Amino acid sequence: MLVVPASADAMIQVDKGIAGARIGNSRAEVRAALGTPSRVISGDNEFGHFVEYRFRGGIRVLFQGGSEVSSVSTTGRGDRTARGVGVGSSEGAVRRRVPGVKCETIAGFRSCHTGEFLPGKRITDFALNANKRVTRVTVAIVID
Repeated sequence: MLVVPASADAMIQVDKGIAGARIGNSRAEVRAALGTPSRVISGDNEFGHFVEYRFRGGIRVLFQGGSEVSSVSTTGRGDRTARGVGVGSSEGAVRRRVPGVKCETIAGFRSCHTGEFLPGKRITDFALNANKRVTRVTVAIVID
């Protein structure tokens, strides 16, 4: 059996975070890990007040309704799991390399995800395009 070591670039931690921004981190912890955001957006949505930090490389960190990270996502190709899965990976690669993942079509959108979409649960979602390639990876606490 061949064992492949985790890449030094492996920055997607399933159900934990991406690129140093982890679920539950404070704004100060995110800034310490990722630096100054290239853009900060704040406003209100159906879940209440939010602040979103945007960083280079397609990383977005959301603070929904509070001062702790509620989700982090990437559309950049640089961040990968320890087993090499990230934006651009095939659905097959996600199925083979992410333990416990379930792939399905929900409301017309195809994704592979860990956990269940139930309030308070942690999930890692690999959004897929029509060619069954990952376009976005999100690690989050399900709000509703």
